[in-house]
Amino acid sequence: MSWSFDAPLRTLSDKPTTDYNEKLWEAEDLGGITEDNNAVPAPVVWLVLLTVITAFAITFPLWGQRPTAALYQSYVDSMDKPEVLAAKDDTEAMAKIVAMNKGTSKDALLERHPLTMDDLRIIRDQVKALEAKGVDMRDYTVVGNQVVLANFEGNYRPDGTRIRQQPWWDKGYTIDIFYLSYFFLAVFLMIKRLPPTSWQPVHGKH
Repeated sequence: MSWSFDAPLRTLSDKPTTDYNEKLWEAEDLGGITEDNNAVPAPVVWLVLLTVITAFAITFPLWGQRPTAALYQSYVDSMDKPEVLAAKDDTEAMAKIVAMNKGTSKDALLERHPLTMDDLRIIRDQVKALEAKGVDMRDYTVVGNQVVLANFEGNYRPDGTRIRQQPWWDKGYTIDIFYLSYFFLAVFLMIKRLPPTSWQPVHGKH
């Protein structure tokens, strides 16, 4: 079952392997269901590529976006406002907080990463502690009930601290591109280990 890279776009199997596969293909009728050896239709290939490109384009602002402490900073600061404290329950209090912070560039992200009053109470002290330190709140990510230093490693600031903010181009695409590349490579290798499409099997009298 040796590999051959002489003509990788035609086949990746050497001649003995190809001959063996051809004999096996013709001998096995899969219970009366026969299969020809045709190339993947070009329209199908283009459709798959179009699907991938469309998915990337549509979900560009969505994939892998992580909520930061800076995103919820205004929510935390609004918790002590009189109208919020006067709310009859947590649902009303949260609705007031959301309404107070509408109309900013954060609207879309806040809509994708909503919180409850209990969530805010959990992260409140952590956010306040970071504010007291005077750090860049964008360097910290909210993961569950914890506000942690983001695991990104960007450039260094003049004061020696490192920028830990998610780059605009990395919204989950890095890992997604890896898996897509792995998938397409695996499919390519699997198909090209078959006999070349210039050969067609003969099943009985077919």
